[in-house]
Amino acid sequence: MKIFITGGSGFLGINLIRYLLQKGHTITSYDITPFTYADCKDDIEWVEGDIRDIKTLQKAMQGADMVIHAAAALPLYTPEDIQSTDVDGTRNVLTAAEALHVDRVVFISSTAVYGVPDHHPLYETDPMIGVGPYGKAKVEAEGVCMDFRKKGLCLPIIRPKSFVGPERLGVFALFYDWAKDGCSFPMIGNGNNRYQLLHVADLCDAIYACITLQKETVNDTFNIGAKEFTTMKEDYQAVLDEAGYGKRIIGSPARIVIGILRVLEALKLSPLYRWVYETAAEDSFVSIEKAERVLNYQPKYSNKQALVDNYRWYLAHLKDFEGKSGVSHRVPWKQGILGVMKMVFRLV
Repeated sequence: MKIFITGGSGFLGINLIRYLLQKGHTITSYDITPFTYADCKDDIEWVEGDIRDIKTLQKAMQGADMVIHAAAALPLYTPEDIQSTDVDGTRNVLTAAEALHVDRVVFISSTAVYGVPDHHPLYETDPMIGVGPYGKAKVEAEGVCMDFRKKGLCLPIIRPKSFVGPERLGVFALFYDWAKDGCSFPMIGNGNNRYQLLHVADLCDAIYACITLQKETVNDTFNIGAKEFTTMKEDYQAVLDEAGYGKRIIGSPARIVIGILRVLEALKLSPLYRWVYETAAEDSFVSIEKAERVLNYQPKYSNKQALVDNYRWYLAHLKDFEGKSGVSHRVPWKQGILGVMKMVFRLV
């Protein structure tokens, strides 16, 4: 198949590209950021373009059998960029796919559409109440998808939990940086809440099922996450144990810390955004029963394995992103005032 991937230069995009190349498919990457991965740059076609530019987008998409729409403006982007990219850009992708008679489009949504729920596990039928510009935009983007699905486009929607693995930096790089430098790590709350994650390799398996199984099977919405996970304190401790300094996860009063982080976010002194810190002390896990049953989804990695695998990759590639920072998953986020706290937790 000829597969067109939006967001191909991102964390999920590059993992998908490597995965699909191994299966013998022809890939076109479309991203606002240049494609710079030397290991497969010569094996694909890549186009530098914005999904908000429908003319360039539709021209690049010509000849595609399948589209995987992974491009998104993440929570640290401005609300205006999030809306125009995640909602208007999604509408452009689907409009182009419909005009070009693409066989199907897989939309990568997020479990952020559930907001801060009052029960677990979460099912695909639960209400969508997005928190913040990103969560709300994902809800609206799913609404756009439903409109196109009603018009006849095969449009699987995947709602992944936060996923990690090779190339993942962003907020997780903050934690890995503390681990490698021998610091204990503060947890919002006591850390006894269950917080499901996901390895990007398992996510790629789920996406591949959506482009290879029968249309009537996959034209639906699926939660995707790890099957094995414990508490945040126990799962994240696996990384500190891997680092080997004898450091530990340290709990804190959730209500007080969340209040402080709200102020720091407003002052732009912390990279942590509302959905991260307001859900960090709560249970957060989805049912993957539907994906197991319909897609034959069989996740290979537990939370611990996914985090440690990502941490090992981080250590092996430190020189590649030294001195870099930004607002995407492919670069570390600036620590802000958290860098001052790091010095304190090195002594604990």
